[in-house]
Amino acid sequence: MADEDARPEARLERAVRAAEQALIEYEIAVETFRVEVENFSRLHHQKLGPMYARLDELEAQIAEAQAARTGDPEDVRKADEARARVMPMPGVEELFHGWMDSEGLFPEAAAMLTDQPVRPPQRVRPSDEARRLYRELVRKAHPDLAQDDGERSRRDEFITRVNAAYARGDEALLRELSAEWAAGPVPEEWKPSRSEELYARLEWLSQRKELLTLVASDLEESAIGAMLKLAPDDPDRLLEEIAEQLLAQVGQREAQLAELIG
Repeated sequence: MADEDARPEARLERAVRAAEQALIEYEIAVETFRVEVENFSRLHHQKLGPMYARLDELEAQIAEAQAARTGDPEDVRKADEARARVMPMPGVEELFHGWMDSEGLFPEAAAMLTDQPVRPPQRVRPSDEARRLYRELVRKAHPDLAQDDGERSRRDEFITRVNAAYARGDEALLRELSAEWAAGPVPEEWKPSRSEELYARLEWLSQRKELLTLVASDLEESAIGAMLKLAPDDPDRLLEEIAEQLLAQVGQREAQLAELIG
């Protein structure tokens, strides 16, 4: 063991392995956050989009009612601006995207609005078990641990399936993938033989880390990422809180409109 550690490349080999593991852990963190941002954005649009649209419409109606009451040119100008801010609504189906059509609310939407889901609601964050399985699979099957191009290709294809299953929160599929990987060929440990290869490897890992840092920064600085940072432990609850606030605002605007036109 002493002779092995004394080799000139030994220190570089340890540095490469440590850098590989650090990069994999960082990629797991970035991908986990990316999935949460994507899911939060989708659910934010689906669940809260109609509420935002309703608020904009009420603001326009209130401004128009105020202008009709006073006839003041300034109130008329404000009413025109408020109406211009309302998104065009060419069709009910296009506006609500799966919530309702010309016949009314779809069953799933009606159930959601009455707190009686037809099926389990989607979540921003996959289950704890799905997250555990995902991390375990990435650590075992990451392409950066491949010895050659053929092995890297196999790992790339497998990790693509793992990422897709995790993005859907499909715990059962992640279990199947875990069993599939366990039954597959076990690659030999990669042992670089030249210092030049090790230096090149470290440089590539460093560049990859810089790229991931930019991706993580963009995610964190996005509007949805900033919202998620407000409730990192329970993003689903944050959606519920925003919905409650919007419903309260809708109620206030409707009362204000009723007073104006009453």
